Amino acid sequence: MNYRLVIQYDGTRYAGWQRQTATKETIQGKIEDVLGRMAGEPVEIIGAGRTDAGVHARGQVANVHLSRERRPEEIREYLNRYLPEDICVSEVKEAAPRFHSRLNARRKTYLYRISTDTVKNVFERKYIYGLKEPLDVKKMEEAASYLLGVHDFQGYCTRKMKKSSVRRLDEIRFREMEGELRIYYTGDGFLYNMVRILTGTLIEVGQGKRSPRSVTEALETGERARAGYTAPPQGLCLMKVEY
Repeated sequence: MNYRLVIQYDGTRYAGWQRQTATKETIQGKIEDVLGRMAGEPVEIIGAGRTDAGVHARGQVANVHLSRERRPEEIREYLNRYLPEDICVSEVKEAAPRFHSRLNARRKTYLYRISTDTVKNVFERKYIYGLKEPLDVKKMEEAASYLLGVHDFQGYCTRKMKKSSVRRLDEIRFREMEGELRIYYTGDGFLYNMVRILTGTLIEVGQGKRSPRSVTEALETGERARAGYTAPPQGLCLMKVEY
């Protein structure tokens, strides 16, 4: 039986989503350990996106095949009883046998939070980038318009892709709040560190360190050096996966 899970987590103390041999502190590893104890056998859970170390999620989607049929409520309650407090399974549903959380995903939305307040945000510091300076959002919006559509985003990735690095970016939306700027990214998929590099590049535009049009240089050349810096992980959160 195939089950679809919606998962929330605070990624602060984890080495990312993906299970690793070097550490047990991964989201996938923690969930598989608990599910394996429940099932009485090793299980593999497949996530829609492999979030980096320190990155959070409110709407990560995953699926898992279990040899024995169980009630979705039983699975959710068992997981939340034994998972660490910073991981929560908010929903479990039966899924079609061929449902694959990563391959069937059509769009994902990420949120990046930036503190523009000059006073340090003590209680939100794990979930927001403390830039502590104002940004020219109009110029950032202009720069974002050049990034929309289908492009080769190799220049906005910190790994050389073996497969295609072409992605479709549907929307970059800015929301200004008192002392905070929120940037929402929606697209069909994102490369390794892509959202964080896009954010660092847009921040440099907002600081006046580069022109809005300059964001196209990394798209045209595929060179990582033409893009901005990689914004830190704590401001990033996977909000939603659409199918």
